[in-house]
Amino acid sequence: MTISRKLGVLVFCAVPGIVGGGIVYAIFHNLMSVFIYELILVFFAGAFVSR
Repeated sequence: MTISRKLGVLVFCAVPGIVGGGIVYAIFHNLMSVFIYELILVFFAGAFVSR
Protein backbone atom coordinates (compact mmCIF):
# COMPACT_ATOMS: atom_id res chain seq x y z
CA MET A 1 0.00 0.00 0.00
CA THR A 2 1.44 3.36 -0.98
CA ILE A 3 1.90 6.29 1.38
CA SER A 4 -0.87 8.30 -0.26
CA ARG A 5 -3.31 5.43 0.11
CA LYS A 6 -2.38 4.98 3.78
CA LEU A 7 -2.96 8.69 4.40
CA GLY A 8 -6.30 8.43 2.60
CA VAL A 9 -7.37 5.58 4.86
CA LEU A 10 -6.39 7.58 7.95
CA VAL A 11 -8.38 10.60 6.73
CA PHE A 12 -11.31 8.30 5.97
CA CYS A 13 -11.13 7.00 9.56
CA ALA A 14 -10.81 10.51 11.02
CA VAL A 15 -14.31 11.54 9.93
CA PRO A 16 -16.04 8.80 11.97
CA GLY A 17 -13.74 9.70 14.83
CA ILE A 18 -14.92 13.30 14.91
CA VAL A 19 -18.59 12.70 14.17
CA GLY A 20 -18.80 9.46 16.15
CA GLY A 21 -17.05 11.03 19.12
CA GLY A 22 -19.74 13.70 19.24
CA ILE A 23 -22.49 11.11 19.01
CA VAL A 24 -20.94 8.97 21.75
CA TYR A 25 -20.60 12.03 24.00
CA ALA A 26 -24.21 13.04 23.31
CA ILE A 27 -25.42 9.58 24.31
CA PHE A 28 -23.24 8.94 27.39
CA HIS A 29 -22.25 12.49 28.53
CA ASN A 30 -18.89 11.10 29.55
CA LEU A 31 -15.47 11.77 28.08
CA MET A 32 -14.14 8.36 29.12
CA SER A 33 -16.57 6.65 26.75
CA VAL A 34 -15.40 8.96 23.94
CA PHE A 35 -11.79 8.06 24.75
CA ILE A 36 -12.60 4.34 24.57
CA TYR A 37 -14.42 4.82 21.26
CA GLU A 38 -11.48 6.77 19.82
CA LEU A 39 -9.02 4.15 21.06
CA ILE A 40 -10.96 1.37 19.34
CA LEU A 41 -11.03 3.43 16.15
CA VAL A 42 -7.28 4.06 16.31
CA PHE A 43 -6.55 0.35 16.75
CA PHE A 44 -8.82 -0.50 13.82
CA ALA A 45 -7.25 2.14 11.57
CA GLY A 46 -3.75 1.11 12.61
CA ALA A 47 -4.44 -2.53 11.88
CA PHE A 48 -5.90 -1.64 8.49
CA VAL A 49 -2.99 0.60 7.53
CA SER A 50 -0.31 -1.81 8.75
CA ARG A 51 -1.48 -4.55 6.38
